[in-house]
Amino acid sequence: MKKYTFFALLFIFSLFITGCGISTQKEIRIGATSGPHAEIAEIVAKEANKQGLNVKVVEFSDYITPDLALSDGEVELAAYQHEPFLNNFNENKGTDLTSIGKTIIMPMGIYSNKIHNMIDISNGATVSIPNDPTNAGRALMLLEKAGLIKLKNGLEFKSTVKDIIDNPKNLKFQELEAAQLPRSLEDVDIAVITMNYVMSAGLNVEKQGIFFEDKNEPLAVVILATRKEDKDNPDYKKILDIYHSDVVKTFINEHFKGTITSAD
Repeated sequence: MKKYTFFALLFIFSLFITGCGISTQKEIRIGATSGPHAEIAEIVAKEANKQGLNVKVVEFSDYITPDLALSDGEVELAAYQHEPFLNNFNENKGTDLTSIGKTIIMPMGIYSNKIHNMIDISNGATVSIPNDPTNAGRALMLLEKAGLIKLKNGLEFKSTVKDIIDNPKNLKFQELEAAQLPRSLEDVDIAVITMNYVMSAGLNVEKQGIFFEDKNEPLAVVILATRKEDKDNPDYKKILDIYHSDVVKTFINEHFKGTITSAD
């Protein structure tokens, strides 16, 4: 009888947990950098929790730590980077992280507190760019597209300042941590900044932005990453679908006013 009593109590306890809305499902942690990535991930997590998943957002202040945390199993997903950045991280760290799909589009731009038009950039102007792999090359590619410099052919986002073969305005470069770029606007003429740090720093895109990537630029497309062995996890794919849901699209449209868009 004691055996049956135990199972009866266990059954009642399980009903109690369900009735109280207490989830016994394993927690799924999404790593995201502070600012827009984390803000959008919070909306995704809220919607995922409504759909029966147990999702939590873990915020980071830099570009490298989220992927390290993903590789080490401290988070299950990472939502903050484009695919070339992820591939470069895998190459440098010997990891095996993979994209499971696109989430949002966040174009990089050239910003200034002093200049309002590209033609007003003077000879010897100072430029700050990200110092992390791929985003440094991405910034240089944008400067080339803007007609300010010329790079060696074929390197694309792997370009470095050393690969500049023509610099007609004699621009001076400062390579800084990406999070410090908005603050550098007080000291430089122009800065090339990714949209998440633009938003988290409260910069005015319309007033301070003077040149941008095309929205179909692959480096502007943010992905949802996980460990390779988990790429087919149905719960993770469900979270990816939520990124494309009407709830999340509405939040993005109302909150970011077109500076960030869904990548569905």
